[in-house]
Amino acid sequence: MTTVTTRTVEYQADGLTMIGHLALPAGADRRPAVLIGPEGLGLSDVERRRADALAESGYAALAFDLHGGRYLSDPEEMLARCLPLLADPDRMRAIGLAALDVLRAEPRTDPDRIAAIGYGTGGAIAVELGRHGVDLRAIGTVNGLTTGRPGEAGGIRCPVWAGVGSEDPIMPPAVRAAFTAEMQAAGVDWRLTVYGGALHAFHHPPVDHTVLPGVGHHPRHAERAWRDVVDLLAECLPVKE
Repeated sequence: MTTVTTRTVEYQADGLTMIGHLALPAGADRRPAVLIGPEGLGLSDVERRRADALAESGYAALAFDLHGGRYLSDPEEMLARCLPLLADPDRMRAIGLAALDVLRAEPRTDPDRIAAIGYGTGGAIAVELGRHGVDLRAIGTVNGLTTGRPGEAGGIRCPVWAGVGSEDPIMPPAVRAAFTAEMQAAGVDWRLTVYGGALHAFHHPPVDHTVLPGVGHHPRHAERAWRDVVDLLAECLPVKE
């Protein structure tokens, strides 16, 4: 296990001052890098810990912000912000590109070896970066299966892995089918993992505030989904010691 250093980074996006969490492995050499997008609630210690875990494995990792340093524990406030965002690919791309610029500007980052992963809204942003034609080595999304504008999935130039709970009412079979049909029509190297019995945000540890109906933690599948993300990175963006 390597020694990890972390720091907060401020940057501008979506008219807000975003506050991201950057985690770096020991050393001074350039490393493959991972952009990590949070659920619609916003950046929390869950994503910060995931960035730290990836840094321990040798990646430079940036968990990016959605709401200007805020965590939206009120479901209605979260929906009021995220639903318009999810309906606006250009806004999603702008938020993702601003974070990507921060990660690329980090001297430890190998700018030619970057992957994007995310959860919910953050996962949708990761996929939207691919549709925008960003040069990524891999895209991983859990619960973030949006369908893009016609033809734009052709911009995706890397493997895409998606995970979803079988009982997720927010990402029902019709949403999954539309997403996979889009990926297939564009010739993307795609995979979809359906976790049996899991609800929306099954990967996220339990929270002490009100959540939307259909949201729930599934400990076994949460561990499996994280292993699937790590395996995706190991395949597409290996760390070379």
